[in-house]
Amino acid sequence: MNVPFKVNLKDQVALVTGGGGVLCSTMARALAACGAKIAVADLRQDAAEAAAALIRNEGGVAISVGCNVLEKQSLATANDKVKKELGPIDILINGAGGNHPKGTTSLEYLRKEDLSGAAKDLVTFYDLDPKGIEFVFNLNFLGTLLPTQAFTREMVAKGKGTVINISSMNAFRPLTKIPAYSGAKAAVSNFTQWLAVHFSKVGIRVNAIAPGFFETDQNRDLLKNRDGSWTQRGNTIRSHTPMGRLGMPEDLVGALLWLTSDEASGFVTGVVIPIDGGFAAFSGV
Repeated sequence: MNVPFKVNLKDQVALVTGGGGVLCSTMARALAACGAKIAVADLRQDAAEAAAALIRNEGGVAISVGCNVLEKQSLATANDKVKKELGPIDILINGAGGNHPKGTTSLEYLRKEDLSGAAKDLVTFYDLDPKGIEFVFNLNFLGTLLPTQAFTREMVAKGKGTVINISSMNAFRPLTKIPAYSGAKAAVSNFTQWLAVHFSKVGIRVNAIAPGFFETDQNRDLLKNRDGSWTQRGNTIRSHTPMGRLGMPEDLVGALLWLTSDEASGFVTGVVIPIDGGFAAFSGV
């Protein structure tokens, strides 16, 4: 993989949760291109192995790890495997996350007539399923906190390590229709700052990347129709992104490498870096 610049990650071990996905697999490849040994962790073992195999085909060192970020025993087993096959983890990328339809409203705005119940398939704020909200919050927030507990003990022991969480522009400006995801990502950003302070005396830096709109497997159907044309929501997103396009996975690489390098960002901790094509800066007028 071609990267915009290289940092020295030789002999460091990086674990990437959600590593089988579009964005996190690209981040894993970038770290490998800079010399890191990669553990691609994902709930989907086949997706993790596909990403790890691609890294190996590009000349890197990578293993796949089946891992549920919400189960402590699964995380402990994954940590044992990584230590045995690659060594103690130096870099943790908390990339696992996602949304769920049960944490999503049908419309951007509530109308009085929506409360009549006439539209049977309409999901209003009052219809949101607590279990759906819980799932989204747990996946994104606990799915960041629990892996950090599981994979940073060796970092504390040696007094050195890097954690990079994946937040979202939703954390800065909540999007319509997805209150659970927006709230969960805001929690990830807040946790990033809290953890940076908590870990500041043991040599671990904690930062986050907040992607704007990128086309992934999870959101593709929301952004584009099956014929490749843009949906109404997709067009709204593009019109509110000053650069006029969606992000590409490679757009995350520069910030990722900067944050992982102690030489480049050794005095940087507790920050959340927006990578959004200007979305947060645009007022809409």
